[in-house]
Amino acid sequence: MSSESRSAAAPKGDLAVTLRILPVVLYTFLYYLTIGIPLAVLPGFVHTDLGYGSVMAGAAISVQYFATLMSRPLAGRTADTLGPKKTVLYGLAACAVSGVLLLMSALAAQWHVVSLVLLVIARLVLGFGESWIGTGSITWGIGRVGVTNNAKVISWNGIATYGALAIGAPLGVAIDHSIGFASLGLIVVALGGLGYWLATRMDSVPIVHGERMSYRSVFFRVLPHGLGLALGSAGFGSIATFITLFYAAYNWPHAALSLTVFGTTFIGARLLFANTIKTFGGFRVAIALFACECVGLLFLWLAADPHFALIGAALTGFGFALVFPALGVEAVGLVPPTSRGAALSAYSVFLDLSLGLTGPLAGYVAGEFGYGSVFLFAAMAAAAAVALSVALYMRAGRGVGGPATA
Repeated sequence: MSSESRSAAAPKGDLAVTLRILPVVLYTFLYYLTIGIPLAVLPGFVHTDLGYGSVMAGAAISVQYFATLMSRPLAGRTADTLGPKKTVLYGLAACAVSGVLLLMSALAAQWHVVSLVLLVIARLVLGFGESWIGTGSITWGIGRVGVTNNAKVISWNGIATYGALAIGAPLGVAIDHSIGFASLGLIVVALGGLGYWLATRMDSVPIVHGERMSYRSVFFRVLPHGLGLALGSAGFGSIATFITLFYAAYNWPHAALSLTVFGTTFIGARLLFANTIKTFGGFRVAIALFACECVGLLFLWLAADPHFALIGAALTGFGFALVFPALGVEAVGLVPPTSRGAALSAYSVFLDLSLGLTGPLAGYVAGEFGYGSVFLFAAMAAAAAVALSVALYMRAGRGVGGPATA
């Protein structure tokens, strides 16, 4: 029996499949917890403690995403050639190293330049580790439950990601206020070490042997799906970056509640509707949810009071929830199993790119036309994603490069 057959022979019941996925996405949860814990504290440390401007404070955060973007190809190849378990272990080791560097940065705060350099290196290492964790966890999960459960693996990985970020940010602020900034580095080291210890005790999955596509070939094969992901991610990037300023412009209270509503509908949709991708196919689900996201963003653009804005945030979170797994299933289906990790990393590049570009582009729109126009800009991107997904669905239906879900 081949390794693919053995993977597919894993328990098929929904509960049994989920129980085999959860131990793997635990590593994603622990890793993104280490990203979330210092996230809300770092800008204040750079700006207030080290005395640098807001631009430098923002750059210290965003440099991590640059490292993740640049290391995606390496992470994909590592998962395909050395196996997902080793890929996850490398990521968790990077997490622990970044914690050590963060601790050193805190201890060197009196030497501002030294502290900033150590902090930037810590963020770069964390960014490299993020690409290994993201790709390795998904491919490990797929190897445990079979390719028919791709969407469920990707969905649970996303729940772990956004759940950890939502928990980590307020937790980090509380820890910083109670026992100090340096303690965040120790916690990151502890979480990375715990994840590494747990991962060494979990069985690996067989490496799929055979001819592998070049990363360039894989990238261009998943390019249309990645463009759809990038367009759909503009809504998330716009809300995460500008919703608080949007509320402030209208003197509305409780801006954080809109983020909570967004996250709640996001996680709820992933928990309740992940199986729709398996039932209806990724393209159909993507078309419906891009449309939902577009409507939600239009609600935000037209919002005359905070209650209307909350409805928009809820619809946007629900619509964005399954975008990554819906198009991701179709993208991964375009390559052989030997290049699955490369496909996941190439596809994920577009999420990194979108979140990196949305901030400055939306900032320009806000400066020219007001904060509400940011959500119109994102709605137009979601509408373009609907059109692209329809075109991809029609192409796949004609048998032009589409996977079996068509």
